[in-house]
Amino acid sequence: MLSERRLEVLRAIVQDYVGTEEPVGSKALTERHNLGVSPATVRNDMAALEEEGYIAQPHTSAGRIPTDKGYRLFVDKLAAVKPMSPPERRAIQNFLECAVDLDDVVARTVRLLAQLTRQVAVVQYPSLTRSTVRHVELLSMAPARVMLVLITDTGRVEQRMIDCPAPFGETSLADLRARLNSRVAGRRFADVPQLVQDLPEAFEEPEDRGAVSTVLSTLLETLVEETEERLMIGGTANLTRFAHDFPLTIRPVLEALEEQVVLLKLLGEAKDPAMMVRIGHENAYEGLNSTSIVSVGYGSGGEAVAKLGVVGPTRMDYPGTMGAVRAVARYVGQILAES
Repeated sequence: MLSERRLEVLRAIVQDYVGTEEPVGSKALTERHNLGVSPATVRNDMAALEEEGYIAQPHTSAGRIPTDKGYRLFVDKLAAVKPMSPPERRAIQNFLECAVDLDDVVARTVRLLAQLTRQVAVVQYPSLTRSTVRHVELLSMAPARVMLVLITDTGRVEQRMIDCPAPFGETSLADLRARLNSRVAGRRFADVPQLVQDLPEAFEEPEDRGAVSTVLSTLLETLVEETEERLMIGGTANLTRFAHDFPLTIRPVLEALEEQVVLLKLLGEAKDPAMMVRIGHENAYEGLNSTSIVSVGYGSGGEAVAKLGVVGPTRMDYPGTMGAVRAVARYVGQILAES
């Protein structure tokens, strides 16, 4: 266990290195921070921190920089999440409230996160596997042609054209629409197949039953097809500002950002709403060993339906980044709940 004083020295090293990009020496620490001890004592504390792997000497200069282990301790014990100011919160809310549909919400969220944190922003679309049905609309396009519109609680809208085996009258279509919504509105996608399996039997005419079965099979196919996870990424150009933070080249990071499967794994389970910070070598994907990922779940009604977060160098303003990610997630969840 580190003493309180050594924890304070580590906090000061992380803060100075993140702020200045320069390795931190004992003399600079005692000048910038009120540690209440002599430079010699600080040198001893830094030697102990280095021996335990929390800081390292990058080259022959007297300065030290935090290691992945040092950043981890800083995040877990020393960093207070920096709250957004009232003007910042209002700006976030106003910007996101102007979104016209789910795609616009996601696009605005990516842009906003990248601007606030000056990192790469990653936003996962709400997963249909964790969504509920808000409404099913059926529209007659021709005597034997129907448009199915599926609207979810997260604002996703899916449309399908259906060719029925026989003409389907407006009265029967209205009856199916009413029966369908009475059974599935407000219910989870996973529950829908069981809820509608006996629906064709509610219709007396054989040709109506055939049309109902066709509509239902298309609805169930839609639920299965759209479970594929989707991401939107923005602010990749921000990485060029930190080129010297990547030991050899920025290329492995850019390649990793192109792999959606990798990013989905790094963001973590969508149903877990907790803030997650993965630092350096904690990222299983080798190309991201020089980066940190801060992510959190977002959703409506207190349940996460997807994740959003940022990717940047390990030399990151963790308190500010965590505060921005958390605030944006909260507002996105509110907008989804109200949409």
